[in-house]
Amino acid sequence: MSSDRRKFIKQMGLGLAATSLAASHLACSDSSTPSNGDSESLLATREGQPEPAPLGYDRLPVEWYKATTQRLKDRIANKGVDAILIQNDINAVYYTGCFRGSGERTTWVLFPMNEKDTAYWYGPAIDRDLITSWWATEFEYYFCYPHAVGGFPNKGQVVQGERKDLFEWLLEGLEKKGMAGKTIATDFTPSPAQLATASKILPGAVFVNISDECLQMRIIKTKEEIALFQRTYRYFDKVHSFARDFILEHGTHVTDFEIGQALQLYAIQMIMNDIKYDGRPHSAVGIDSTSHYVRTGVSTAYPHPNQFFYNKVKKGESLYVNTDLYLGGMGGECYRNYLIAPWTDHQSKMWEIVSDTVQIMVEESKPGAICSDVAYKVHQHQVKNGMQQYIYHRPGHGTGQNLQGHQAPFLSLGDYTPMQEGMMFSVEPGLYDSEKGIGINPSDNLLITKNGAVLMSRVPFSKEWSYLTL
Repeated sequence: MSSDRRKFIKQMGLGLAATSLAASHLACSDSSTPSNGDSESLLATREGQPEPAPLGYDRLPVEWYKATTQRLKDRIANKGVDAILIQNDINAVYYTGCFRGSGERTTWVLFPMNEKDTAYWYGPAIDRDLITSWWATEFEYYFCYPHAVGGFPNKGQVVQGERKDLFEWLLEGLEKKGMAGKTIATDFTPSPAQLATASKILPGAVFVNISDECLQMRIIKTKEEIALFQRTYRYFDKVHSFARDFILEHGTHVTDFEIGQALQLYAIQMIMNDIKYDGRPHSAVGIDSTSHYVRTGVSTAYPHPNQFFYNKVKKGESLYVNTDLYLGGMGGECYRNYLIAPWTDHQSKMWEIVSDTVQIMVEESKPGAICSDVAYKVHQHQVKNGMQQYIYHRPGHGTGQNLQGHQAPFLSLGDYTPMQEGMMFSVEPGLYDSEKGIGINPSDNLLITKNGAVLMSRVPFSKEWSYLTL
């Protein structure tokens, strides 16, 4: 193990300031530079992995989003629509690249079909600087939610006016754009009350739901998205290598909470060292590192536990190292389980069956394969080996982007979607024994390629990696 890494690992627990300095020094090299840590030398080689996005390409450029919006227009051209109206935050980020969320302050963006590269925004004043500094042809705003008619304190107009219905306010904005009598494609279905309002403000307007078309585009990742996903999974490689070294260094003197805090700090220091950012909007977007689900002992035996994790690592127990990472909105899950010696035959068998089913998922996933068939083969292997009482969930879900997490389709018995090149799935065929306090649930990201499928991390599923003696 390198002296820098060992220094950081030892300094964890000496205070946040000291830890931050050590992490910054450790993460001073970019993600392609080996750290010479013992665990990193065990990383697997995965043939078929795509090239990661290079340093400096930290998010998708605005040109990608404009092209993607045009692809949506081309996709629905046969529907005879005059404009596209997006309300869903996930779609708004996917088609515009303006990273933000609405909450109760609903935001819409309009793309007229006959105008190239125009985006007309309707939303709250709180986001006016974010929106207008990105891709925005125009931005019409209400003050805040709930909005009072005439109340714009930012303009010196402190008015306690009538509360404004925001959908009505939007329709008035669309009327100014000549949308009366037009066909508008939306990613939502207006309620009966909204349709009644629209019949008065936009007489003759027709709304066509295209939410499924939006989802299908997000499901099939482009080469630019895939490259950013792969870059993020290179960070996962280093984070899990660090985690394993950290556990071996501290042994039973550390809690699961402390492991999670160490991973998060290390990951953020490493990512932020690699990217270009200046503190202004639209740089360092879509970045996150979460590790609050790291847990040890009996809490690993519950797929969705509700207890707080603050337990010491103990010999003879399982340890679940969870971390989610995102860069430019691309990333997801990468988890690994450890068995801490002495392990029982039962623990080892559970681990082996999970490892087997990970391999089944990789081998059976390919263009044209049916999601249900892959899930069936995983569950069949689990049941054949006596694991039925430890099965709690499907083996995987589609991988979303822009911090969405779960996305269709699902590796589940009830999902008969054929796989296509460019799809991504989580790989988590977990088993849980709450009676004995054992849970084994790794996760990775599986990319469907032209010739099959490939795991996007290089973190092993081997006994050499996962069986630890402290």
